[in-house]
Amino acid sequence: MRLRPRSIRSRDTLIAAVLAALAFTAVAAGIDLAVRNAMRNDVLEETQRSARRVSAAVREGTLAGPVIPDDSEDAGGSDGRVQVQVVRRGRVVAATPGALGRPPFSRLWPSRDERIVDAIQCTGHGPGGDCTMLVVIRTTTAPDSAVVYAARPMPSLLVTGLLEVLLGVAVLSLSGLIAWVTWRVVGRTLRPVEEIRAQLAEISATDLSRRVPEPGGEDEIAQLARTANETLDRLERAVARQRQFASDASHELRTPIAGLRANLEDASMHPDDTDLEMAITSALRDTDRLESIVTDLLLLARIGTGGSAAHETIDLAELAASEIRRRPSCLRVRTRLTEGLTVRGVRMQLVRLLDNLLDNAERYADGAVEIEVCRAGPNARLTVTDDGPGIPPADRERVFERFTRLDSARSRSAGGTGLGLAIAREIAQAHSGSLVIEDHPKGARFALHLPLSP
Repeated sequence: MRLRPRSIRSRDTLIAAVLAALAFTAVAAGIDLAVRNAMRNDVLEETQRSARRVSAAVREGTLAGPVIPDDSEDAGGSDGRVQVQVVRRGRVVAATPGALGRPPFSRLWPSRDERIVDAIQCTGHGPGGDCTMLVVIRTTTAPDSAVVYAARPMPSLLVTGLLEVLLGVAVLSLSGLIAWVTWRVVGRTLRPVEEIRAQLAEISATDLSRRVPEPGGEDEIAQLARTANETLDRLERAVARQRQFASDASHELRTPIAGLRANLEDASMHPDDTDLEMAITSALRDTDRLESIVTDLLLLARIGTGGSAAHETIDLAELAASEIRRRPSCLRVRTRLTEGLTVRGVRMQLVRLLDNLLDNAERYADGAVEIEVCRAGPNARLTVTDDGPGIPPADRERVFERFTRLDSARSRSAGGTGLGLAIAREIAQAHSGSLVIEDHPKGARFALHLPLSP
């Protein structure tokens, strides 16, 4: 059996109610003690005043007759009036009208040393019993001294336990109010969390485009919603990459596989009529293309997925110069490299980006390629420019799509997988940069912008 509520709202409400009950109980106990002491002191003071008045009259001999008149100042309600008796040798010799004909209020008899005694005297048992405040004064120190008894009924609020009942009801009411307020406040606070949970429950692997509602502000719930949406963004991109990989693989691998199978089947069916060397060469060519396509697709699937590749500080001019020296080329290569422009990134990926841009430029250049590294505001800028036929403005975004080949002079050359520029842009974006095609009088200019490292 679970004693702990499952709901945060229920737990917080229960804790608030318990703490409120404990706090209000402590306050109620203090109020009860204070009220009891105050009322008891008032009753005692009133009773003592009546007793002293009569005691002084007995000593001075000014008490006339057996009937002691009520003092209007000392008279309370019908059940709260102070009654006084003067007792001598065990007999009541004078009393207020309400105490005439009654036996002495008490057997208490003050001694010579302690002439005044205060006591609370109760008759009956339990909270319904009658209790009175009793003040006993010995008028003189003589052995036959008269004794004055003053008695006043205790307020029913103190005798019957009504005060405790009222305070208990107040504690329960206030605790219930605190619990209700906590329930409403916590419910209102957690409402965005429930909306986030419900939205996440409806998101499936087939539809990752939906997002959880983001409440305003900068509190923990708003941060949770933003983090959940950022996680969904990454998940959607990862799933999109997987789907794109499956689509590209199924589409682009079909042709070389079909060619390879046709060559092998033809060689198997007509071994005597097959040029073995030509068949092997054709099979190896198809195999190389398959390997290139698979390698590029796997690279595209890995870029930007937050893998374990280590980032390092790289001098962009030094990287470009190193790659240019490493690559043999029959074209004129002009460079303008500004040293000291460093970026943070994965060296092998940036090398692949630069190689793809250089491959593309050499494939379509008429005779020269120009590489420039310079500063552009907060970014490092690398451009690769060829003097070929150029790219029409309408096609400058299409060339970055996978397996795109333009119906122009730029597709005259065979070779390549059609993924080079797509890979280059993915690498740029994974490094918080951009890769675009800029206007140039002749040929095509690819411009890479990467944020400078601090």
